[in-house]
Amino acid sequence: MELFTYLGILLITGAFVGFTSGLLGVGGGFIMVPVQFFLLTSIGTDPDTALRVSFATSLAVILPTALNGTWGHWRRGAVLIKPAMILGVSGLFGGILGALTSSYTPVSILRFLFGLLALFSAFWMIGSKYSKSEEENYNPRPAYSLWGFIGGYLSGLLGIGGGVVMVPLLNILLKFPIHKAIGTSMAFIVFASVGGIITYLITGINTTGLPPYSIGYINIVQLLALVIITMPMARIGVKASHSLPEKKLRYFFVILLIYIALKMMGVFQWLNIPL
Repeated sequence: MELFTYLGILLITGAFVGFTSGLLGVGGGFIMVPVQFFLLTSIGTDPDTALRVSFATSLAVILPTALNGTWGHWRRGAVLIKPAMILGVSGLFGGILGALTSSYTPVSILRFLFGLLALFSAFWMIGSKYSKSEEENYNPRPAYSLWGFIGGYLSGLLGIGGGVVMVPLLNILLKFPIHKAIGTSMAFIVFASVGGIITYLITGINTTGLPPYSIGYINIVQLLALVIITMPMARIGVKASHSLPEKKLRYFFVILLIYIALKMMGVFQWLNIPL
C-alpha cells in the first residue's frame, strides 16, 4: 500500500471519528482500532502485533480528546470531583491490568472480545433510555472503585476510552444526572487511558516486528495522522449536532459498529462472505 493511500485512510478515519464523537457523544476507539489493524496487516505487520499497536495508539489518540473534554465539562460544573477521582484511580489500575492482559492474550480472543463489546455498544445506542433525573445520588466508595476498575480494565484490554461503558453505568445504575455522568466519565477516561498507554509503552519496548516509528506499541505516524484531524473535526461535530438529523446518523453509526463487530469476530470469513 502506498504511503499516500495509507495516510489518506488514517486522515479520513480521524475526520469521521472526530465528527461523530462531537455529533453523537461517542468515543472513536471502535472505529480507530479496526481501521488501524487492517491497515497494519495489509503492509505485512504480524496480526498479534498489529492489534496491540492499534489498541495502544487508539488510547494515545483518545487521551488529548478526553483532557480537552474534561476541562470543558469541569468549567460547566459537570464533573463530580470526588467520584471522578475514585473512578479514575481505580480505572488507572484497571487500565494497567487490562493492557497487561492484552499484551499476552492471543489475537483471536482479543478480536472476539472487541467484537462483542462493539455489538453491546451498537445495541445500547439503539435501545438505551437515559435516566432524566437531575437529583444527585451518593454511592458508596466501593461501588465507584469496582466499576472504575472494570471500565479501566476494558479500556486497557481493548483500546477504547471506556465511555460507552461508564456513561450508562453512572447514569442508569449509579443515578448520576446525564450531563454529570458524561462529564465525570470523561475525567475517568483520562486516568484509564493513561494506565493503558504506560503499560503498552513498557510491554512493547522490546517487541520485534513493530511498524516503523513506534515507541513500544504506540505508532507515532498513526497517532499524529489521527490526532491532527480528530480534535478540530470534533468541534465541527458539536456545532453540526444542532442542525443534522441525529437519529438517522445514530442508526448509520450503529450499522457501521455491527459491521465492524462481525468483521473483527471473523463472522464474514466463517460464512465465506467477501466483506
